[in-house]
Amino acid sequence: MDDLVRRLAEGPQPVTVGGPQPSLAELRRRVEEIGLVFVKFTETTGGTDLGVRLDRAATDLGGADFDNGRGSLHLEGTLLLNDVPVRCVADLDLATLDGSGRLVVAVESST
Repeated sequence: MDDLVRRLAEGPQPVTVGGPQPSLAELRRRVEEIGLVFVKFTETTGGTDLGVRLDRAATDLGGADFDNGRGSLHLEGTLLLNDVPVRCVADLDLATLDGSGRLVVAVESST
């Protein structure tokens, strides 16, 4: 398995909102309208910014107050990282746009 995937799957890692315009407004737009968010794992060399296609059934917006920039958001979604299919699971604090996340390998890779 790829070393980066293995490291990010080892357990909770610090994350922040990523992408070209990391902001509360952009996160809200991506969650509510686009269904693709960026989650940046901050403790890799240069940070690892991943585009995550949301699984709306597993994502929980119940604690998110986007209008006031408070509460928390639970995101889950899938992507390919270095040819390995993974699920990204992240919890973000809307006040800071930081939180914790991890990858779950969807299919064991033979490489």
